Amino acid sequence: MSKEFFSRTENYSEWYNQIVEKADLAEHSAVRGCMVIKPYGFAIWEKMQAALDKMFKDTGHVNAYFPLLIPKSFFSKEASHVEGFAKECAVVTHYRLRTSDDGKGIVVDESAKLEEELIIRPTSETIIWNTYKGWIESYRDLPLLINQWANVVRWEMRTRLFLRTAEFLWQEGHTAHATAEEAIAETEKMLDVYADFAENWMAVPVLKGVKTANERFAGAIETYCIEALMQDGKALQAGTSHFLGQNFAKAFDVKFTNKEGKLDHVWATSWGVSTRLMGALVMAHSDDQGLVLPPKLAPFQVVIVPIYKGNDQLQTVSEAALRIKKELEAKGISVKYDDRDTQRPGWKFAEYEFKGVPVRIAIGERDVQNGTVEVARRDTKEKESLQQTNIGEKIAHLLEQIQDNLYKRAVDRRNEQTNHASSYEEFKKILDEKSGFVYAHWDGSAETEQKIKEETKATIRCIPLNNKKENGTCIVSGKPSSQKVVFARAY
Repeated sequence: MSKEFFSRTENYSEWYNQIVEKADLAEHSAVRGCMVIKPYGFAIWEKMQAALDKMFKDTGHVNAYFPLLIPKSFFSKEASHVEGFAKECAVVTHYRLRTSDDGKGIVVDESAKLEEELIIRPTSETIIWNTYKGWIESYRDLPLLINQWANVVRWEMRTRLFLRTAEFLWQEGHTAHATAEEAIAETEKMLDVYADFAENWMAVPVLKGVKTANERFAGAIETYCIEALMQDGKALQAGTSHFLGQNFAKAFDVKFTNKEGKLDHVWATSWGVSTRLMGALVMAHSDDQGLVLPPKLAPFQVVIVPIYKGNDQLQTVSEAALRIKKELEAKGISVKYDDRDTQRPGWKFAEYEFKGVPVRIAIGERDVQNGTVEVARRDTKEKESLQQTNIGEKIAHLLEQIQDNLYKRAVDRRNEQTNHASSYEEFKKILDEKSGFVYAHWDGSAETEQKIKEETKATIRCIPLNNKKENGTCIVSGKPSSQKVVFARAY
């Protein structure tokens, strides 16, 4: 890697930016704050999307699509919701352009002003609940379990590829239920789905918990979340699931006749994850040599690079390489065979290492004669010579080992970066010297929470589910506390 590449310890922020760009995941676009997701990056997102989509459908959900443009009046119907998103909304006011009077440019046609301004979707609760009003009449119409894959726009002032962009891709589930208990169960179920995906696909351990009132989704009764810890000790909210109560049903007058024949408002949830998970994937596993991908989400899990001199050797090596490729694919392993003659093997090795391909197989004429291959794993950089016999089973087992190892490393790192503070001084010292998750007592007040945020830039990431109850005193106010909560500085 060139000297221009920053290490994690030297400049973590620039290290992240360079991996995203140099590994061909994404780049900045001509529109400020927006990104172009490149084919290699989008292939990872497609893997995420496919895995999550199956999980949603396995839990009874179906996909639909709702408009990108939302009437501004819809946002005024749920006060806390509009307040939460007002500063991020992009507004469409006109529907036509025209040539300027001097003929030298393009201007907005003032005669084509919209009667009602439209908001470019920052989230879809309002348009969806307006739609649900026509879909729900009776308890027989419930539960309504719908998800959509879409883009949203939130006009961010400070942006970073994948982590925070003005436009991003996501999924948002919106469900309707006959009772509060059913809606809460749905909220918790989808949180479990997200945690399962993060840990078993992304190899990223997460804390499951609920947000404080200050950090709650605008319009929600309760917000559940999964929180991940990145290598620099900062937290990343990796997914949220919201119990919306009857707030949106009341705002849009969505009622149903229950089994007792009485009219009632339905109970709601919403939940979502976004391309922010791509940022989490980069920061959780990558190293100073580039991207490191868990095998389950790698665009291709194995790359085969031939070593040869001349076309005769290439033909011999290719025949063996393609047999191996076929055997691996029969095991469900995705494989790329790179026989380009425009780059030398050493250049290809460096390229695929930087792009995080989990396993690299090199094969030359001597390997063909000996019935062997050289196998290199990206996570540990270990190399070994393997017999080609049963190579499919061997590589499949190796991929499982890599997936498990990445998760174990992330768990160990999180454990090392998790601390407890019994005083405000200790709390601040841990944040400055160690960073990471900090468990500490909090008195439950918004004032104390805000004071900590302003003075330390740390927020309450969550109140962990099934949290251990223990009497103590708040590290700031000294008031009684019944449990510790998790603080961290965050992205």
